[in-house]
Amino acid sequence: MLVLAIDTSTPAVTAGVVRFSAGSAPTDAVDTLAVRVTVNPRAHAEVLTPHILECIAESGHRPADLDAIVVGVGPGPFTGLRVGMATAAAFGDALGTPVYGVCSLDAIAAQVHGERNLLVVTDARRREVYWARYSAGRRVEGPGVIKPRELEPMPSEVVAGSPSHVDFFDLPVEPVETPSPAGLVEAAASVLAGGDVPEPLVPLYLRRPDAVELADRPK
Repeated sequence: MLVLAIDTSTPAVTAGVVRFSAGSAPTDAVDTLAVRVTVNPRAHAEVLTPHILECIAESGHRPADLDAIVVGVGPGPFTGLRVGMATAAAFGDALGTPVYGVCSLDAIAAQVHGERNLLVVTDARRREVYWARYSAGRRVEGPGVIKPRELEPMPSEVVAGSPSHVDFFDLPVEPVETPSPAGLVEAAASVLAGGDVPEPLVPLYLRRPDAVELADRPK
C-alpha cells in the first residue's frame, strides 16, 4: 500500500511517501520512500504542496498511484492544522483516495520504541504544551493542553517532543521531536490494515483560535 503522509501540527511542515505492508502487529512493515521537512511555522501553506509533489516524484510514482493519505490532526495551532488537513482532503477528493486522520502526538509516540511509559509534549504557545501519555505504545491519557509546571511527569519514564519543552520535565529525553511520515503511518496502521472507511477529519484544536470574528468577540 502506497501512503502519502502529511503533518503541519508543529513548526515542521512534513510530507512523505511511505510503503505500508499490513501484517500481524508488530510485523507491519513501514518503508519511507521519500520525505521532505521544512521547519518554519509561517511556511505551511507555501511549501506543503511542493513537498508532496516532490515526494511523490522521488518515490517513482504518480499521484494516482496513492492508495491512502494519512494526516496529523493535531493538537496544534489553528492555522497550521487547517493547511495540512485541507490539503490532505483536497488531494483525497481529487484522487478518490481515502484520507485518515491521526493524533499527531500518537505519531511521535509511534517513533519511540520500547515498553517504557512515555510522555509526549509539543509547543502550544501561550507558555503551554500539548501533551499525552503512553504505556506500551498505547495512549492512556490526553491529548490535553496545560502549563508545563502543572503537568506531573510521573508515572512517565521518558519524554519526547518539542526540544524547547522536554527539558521542563525531569525525565530522560527520546530524540523524537515531530511526527515523521513513518510515525504517522504507524499510528494509522490498524485502520490502514483493516481498510476501514475513514472517519470525518476533525482537528484537535483543544482551544479556540486567537483570531475570532468581530461578531464572536465578547461585548
